[in-house]
Amino acid sequence: MKLVFRYLKKHLGIFLLSTLFLTMEAMADLLQPAFMSAVVDEGVAHMNTSYILRYGLIMLLIAGVGAVSAIMRNHFSCRVSRTIGKEIRRDMYHKVQSLSLENIDRLQPASIITRLTNDVTQIQEFINSIMRMMVKAPITCVGAIALLVLQTPGQAPVMIGILAVAFLLIFCNMKIAYPRFGKVQRKLDKLNGVSREFLSSVRVVKAFNAEDEEEERFGEASTELALANTSALRAMALFTPLISLTVNFGVVLLLFISRHQEAAQIGRLMASVNYMTQVMFALNMMTHVLNTTVRAVASAERIEEVLHEKPAQLMPENPEKPAISGSISVEDLSFRYRGAGREALMDVNFSVKPGETLGIIGPTGSGKSTLVHLIPRLYDATRGRVLVDGCDVTKMDVSHLRSHVAVVMQKALLFSGTIEENLRWGKPDATQEEMEEAARLACAEEFILETEKGYQSLLGQGGVNLSGGQKQRLSLARALIRKPAILILDDCTSALDAQTEARVLSGLRRQGGQRTVLLISQRISTVMKADRILCLDGGRVMGLGSHQQLMESCETYRAIYKSQIGGEENV
Repeated sequence: MKLVFRYLKKHLGIFLLSTLFLTMEAMADLLQPAFMSAVVDEGVAHMNTSYILRYGLIMLLIAGVGAVSAIMRNHFSCRVSRTIGKEIRRDMYHKVQSLSLENIDRLQPASIITRLTNDVTQIQEFINSIMRMMVKAPITCVGAIALLVLQTPGQAPVMIGILAVAFLLIFCNMKIAYPRFGKVQRKLDKLNGVSREFLSSVRVVKAFNAEDEEEERFGEASTELALANTSALRAMALFTPLISLTVNFGVVLLLFISRHQEAAQIGRLMASVNYMTQVMFALNMMTHVLNTTVRAVASAERIEEVLHEKPAQLMPENPEKPAISGSISVEDLSFRYRGAGREALMDVNFSVKPGETLGIIGPTGSGKSTLVHLIPRLYDATRGRVLVDGCDVTKMDVSHLRSHVAVVMQKALLFSGTIEENLRWGKPDATQEEMEEAARLACAEEFILETEKGYQSLLGQGGVNLSGGQKQRLSLARALIRKPAILILDDCTSALDAQTEARVLSGLRRQGGQRTVLLISQRISTVMKADRILCLDGGRVMGLGSHQQLMESCETYRAIYKSQIGGEENV
C-alpha cells in the first residue's frame, strides 16, 4: 500500500485534521454510556432530578460535539479521497501517454481502462474508509474494552478471550478474501475487453448477424465475473456474521455472569452491555475496512504495475534535434512483435531521398504497416536501425521527430468534436485558410461544405456520422495541414473510389519535392506512379525500383500486377 501512503503524504495536514475530528467523534461515543450509567445509578436510583438534568445536558452537549465532528470528518475524508483519486488517474494517464505501443500491447487497452476507473475507485473507497472508520474503529474498540474492564473488572478475562476469537476470524477473513478480490479485478478486465471489442466492431457484428455469438461471449465473461464476485463475497458473508455472533455471545455471557448484579448497579451493567455493542460495531467496522483494504491492495498492485512499467523504448540522455528535410535510410532492419512466432521484418534495406515518393506494396501480412511504424518510432527495431536525415531515430528527440512526420493510419481515427477541432489536431494554430487548403488537397472540402455547419459540424465518437471515405479524407487533411517533411499514408485511400483517389494522389504529386511520401497500398494502381516502389513479402524486400523495373525483375510484383491489372483485362 505504498502507493496510497505516498499520495496521502501530499495531504497530510487535512488527513490529520480529519483524524482529530474522528477521534473527537469516537470519544463522544465512548463517554455517552459512562454518563448514562451515572444517570441511572445515581440520578434515577435516588430520584435526583437535578442530577439527571445536569448529566442529561452534558450528554446532549457531548452528542452535539460528536455530530459536528462527524460532519467535519465526512467533509475532509470525501475531499481527500476524491482529490487523491484524481491525482492517481492523472499520473496514470500521463504514464500511459509516455509508454510505447509495445507497452500498451502488453498491458492491453481494456485492462488499462479498468485500472483507470474501477481500480482507482477501490483506492478512493479505501482512503475514505481510512479517514472515516479505520482510525475510529481501533479507538472505539480499545476505549470500549478499557471502559468495560473498569465497569466490570471481574469479567475482563472472559471478554478478552471473546475478542481474541473475533480478531482471529478477522485475520482468516483477510487471508481467504485477498486472492479472491484480485481474481475479481482480472475477470473485470476480461469483461471490459469483450465489451470494448463488441462496441468497436458493432457494424461488423450486425453485418454478419452475429449478435447471438457476441451475446454468448459477453454472457460467459459476465458469468465468470459474477462467480469470482460470489466467491469473494462468500468469504465476507461467512466471517462477518461469525464475528457478530462471537461478540453477541460475549454480551449474553456478560449478562449471565452479572445475573446477581445489585439493583443499584444496573446502570453500570447497561454501560457494559453498551460498550460490548460498541466493540461489536467497531469489529464489524474493522471487518468492512479490511475487506476494502483487501480490494484496495489488489487494485494498488495493478495501478503500481502501470506506474512502474518500464518503457520499452529508452530515451537518449542528450537527444539530437537535427534539421529534417525528409531523407530516410533503413539499414539491416529486423523486427519482431513481443510474443510473435516469427519476425515481422527481416534484413530490410532501402533509402528514400527528400521529396521522393516511395510506394510500398505487398501481400497482406508482408510487414508494410510495421515498417512505417518504425520511422516515427512507434516501435523500436529488434535489429538494425532507421535513419532520418542521417540521424538514428533512437538518438533523436521523439517530439522533434514526430513533429516533422505525419501518419495517416489504415483505419481512420477521428475524435468527438467539430470538424475544425479534428483538423487542428494536425496543427493547433492553423489558420482558416490553411484548413481549407488541406481540405481541398484531400478532396474533403466538397462534403464539409455540404454539411449544415461546415467546419463547425459536430462529429460523433470515431466519426460515426461519416462514411469510411469521408473519414479517410478528413484524416488525410489533418495530416496535410501539418505540412510535414515526411508523410506516411498507410493504405489510407482504400475506402475511396478510383476517381477520388486519383484526384487526391494527383494533388499530392503537384506538391512533389515539398515532402517525402511513403505510400502504402494494396492496389498496384495506387503505387505504380510513385518515383520508386518497394515490394515486400513475408517481411523481406523482394524488389525496389520503378514500376517498369519491378515488372522486369520482381516475380512477386508481377504476380500482384497480373492478379489486379492483368486479371481485370482478361475479364
